[in-house]
Amino acid sequence: MRERAVSGTSEGPAPAADLDRPVVTESEIDTSPRTEPLSRPPYRAVFAAAPLAMAVVDRDGLVVGANDALATLLGSAADELAGAVAADLVGLTSDARSLHAYHEVLRGRQSRLRCTRRLKHPDGHSLWAQVTVTPLPDDDRSVLLTVADISARRELQARLRHLQMHDPVTRLPNRTLFFERLSAALEAESYERSGTGRIGLCYLDLDGFKAINDTLGHRVGDRLLAAVAERLTRCADEAGRSRTSVPLVARLGGDEFALLVEDSTGTEQLAELAEAVLRAVQEPFDLSGRRLSVSASIGVVERHAAGTTPTALMQAADTTLYWAKADGKARWTLFDPERNAHRMTRQALASTLRPAIDRDEFRLEYQPLVGMEDDRLHGVEALVRWNHPQFGVLTPNRFIGLAEEDGSIVPLGRWVLRTACEQARRWQLDHPDEPPIFVSVNVAVRQIWDSDLVADVAQTLAETGLAPHLLQLELTESAVMGSAGRPLQTLKALSDMGVRIAIDDFGTGYSNLAYLSRLPVSALKLDGSFVRGFQYDDRDAAARANPADEVVVEAMIQLAHRLGLTVTAECVETSAQATRLRSIGCDTGQGWLYSRPVSPDRISELLGTPDVQAEAGVANP
Repeated sequence: MRERAVSGTSEGPAPAADLDRPVVTESEIDTSPRTEPLSRPPYRAVFAAAPLAMAVVDRDGLVVGANDALATLLGSAADELAGAVAADLVGLTSDARSLHAYHEVLRGRQSRLRCTRRLKHPDGHSLWAQVTVTPLPDDDRSVLLTVADISARRELQARLRHLQMHDPVTRLPNRTLFFERLSAALEAESYERSGTGRIGLCYLDLDGFKAINDTLGHRVGDRLLAAVAERLTRCADEAGRSRTSVPLVARLGGDEFALLVEDSTGTEQLAELAEAVLRAVQEPFDLSGRRLSVSASIGVVERHAAGTTPTALMQAADTTLYWAKADGKARWTLFDPERNAHRMTRQALASTLRPAIDRDEFRLEYQPLVGMEDDRLHGVEALVRWNHPQFGVLTPNRFIGLAEEDGSIVPLGRWVLRTACEQARRWQLDHPDEPPIFVSVNVAVRQIWDSDLVADVAQTLAETGLAPHLLQLELTESAVMGSAGRPLQTLKALSDMGVRIAIDDFGTGYSNLAYLSRLPVSALKLDGSFVRGFQYDDRDAAARANPADEVVVEAMIQLAHRLGLTVTAECVETSAQATRLRSIGCDTGQGWLYSRPVSPDRISELLGTPDVQAEAGVANP
């Protein structure tokens, strides 16, 4: 029995086929009707001398005659092939679809069959063959079977595919092969119940590689990448020793690598692998006497394969890698659905922020600024709110940072300025017997750089009729520190116009007092962190308050007054705080003791009230 192992149409072993059958050689071909094509001398000579392996097969599927090329290809003597079942000789019986098509050709229902089979030669080596079956011309009783050895072509294709699917620098699977394996793994894990049905991914990026590449050159950089690849491969091999499979290590491009864990057992397994990778990469590299050090940031994702797509898995891994970088590098970070939801929300807000201005989705609330000595309303701070159709009412900390990033802070700031000034003027007209209150508007650094703030303010004041001294613009310490050129000119122009300039959250930034005498500042707003030390009443103050807070605040107030500045204390929440701040000379207070941010109508009710704290009705300790 000679074994002719055959696979499907691609590759792999196949069942053996019996080739020991009676054979009719070329010289013994009879002249019966079924062998008529070979009985003619011209046909016989061409058939015998043809370098292409051929056989004539009757409609029953039996070999009528075969040439020497086919006998040599199959490792048989020519006289052994006649009378054999042709489908067995070339492995068609191992593939139902090919066998069905072959029978259709034999019956005259199909014009041709062409397929690729893997055959096993009697000497043990395998070969790839292209099998073609076509009807003989002018003969409805026989078909011609040809077999071409395409092993060399297949080997070349395999080598080309390997080159196409592997990175030339590290010799690791490249991005294309990685995604091919990932797609196959997700499909297999989703439907096979024998495993865990889970998949894991460590997506890493080298920290500091760009500096090495830029300073030492790409040649050194490539050698470093190859050395990193070797260490990652060792980590994968060690991780796979007690597992059914070894993690796939791939280079995805640049200094990015991935370790794919199929049939993972949970986050603990991925964490162990990530820790091993961190340790391996952090060990110094000795490249021809040059000692180099890098680290890695790793994003780790582990989840059920069912319902997961390659794109979704890679997006999660990429996001988690970004977190690892942002958290300080040289670490691994596990994917956090809650953190990712926050990121997705942030992206959704960013994409709808600019259109929201045109859709009039913003509104202003106002928080009172109350005089410490008279408890009367002196001014208000305008605070913007976003009535988001999906996420509800959003406070500034949810979207102002986004607005500064994409530049929409400029049109949004312009809208806030105009709306606040219009409202302040309306209060003034509605309450002519009351002293007018000022309105304080927050201004971002980008508004100073990206817009003509001076022109915007001048136009707004002119069109609303609000006096310049009733407008206060608040900037943070970081916004005014180092102010020179355009920012300084802008602040001076606004001050010359009569607009008040206030430093917001004073004490939390650079706290360089020198700029207070250099910049046209009118007021300081002390950050609430300083006020918290004043929250206890006189009986508990000595035991529980922080004396340093009071000393620092009192010193800042005295300095501000010497410079001609007024001082507002933020986050005043208790009567004890208000009393102590009043005793050290603080001018105005702002906080929940007096009122939370409220609507314009509520501010109208507070105008003229002799005791804003009592009118606000806020319960205080």
